[in-house]
Amino acid sequence: MRHRILIAGIGNIFLGDDGFGVEVAQRLARRRLPDSVRVVDFGIRGIDLAYALMDGYELTILVDATPRGGLPGTIYVIEPDLAPAEISDAAVIDGHGMNPMSVFGLVKSMGGECRRVLIVGCEPEPLEEEEGRMGLSAAVSAAVDAAIQEIETLIAKELGADSARADLEMSELRTVHGKS
Repeated sequence: MRHRILIAGIGNIFLGDDGFGVEVAQRLARRRLPDSVRVVDFGIRGIDLAYALMDGYELTILVDATPRGGLPGTIYVIEPDLAPAEISDAAVIDGHGMNPMSVFGLVKSMGGECRRVLIVGCEPEPLEEEEGRMGLSAAVSAAVDAAIQEIETLIAKELGADSARADLEMSELRTVHGKS
């Protein structure tokens, strides 16, 4: 079985550091990645992301600006709780914004499931400094390469774990059939 990974850059380039996920996705798309990895710049297109999630990826990595109170440019890796109680299947999608929890709810309401989701986020500059500014702040721009390295590490770990599982399954098959 081929392990499939979706890297989803999300954000609004017209709101300064909110364009972080878009920038990371655009740079990652120019890199050499395994065939089982798909990189897409979704921007603010939540419905497109929901339909992509319906394709059954084993891992989805969302890349986004993630205000958590740290210093601007801080990179976070977060595994959100996708428990049914946390995600409403009565999702409302805003055509001009991107709320990942609403996207997960839409996927659920369409009968799909999000298997494993990680968020690679970056602490943006405070919002009041962002309004009306295109382009990333210096701190967030400097964090793009670190985010790419983190994502490449996550991909390697995920595919390495998948490869180890496949090796174990093959070993078990050989043992069962007496070819060990």
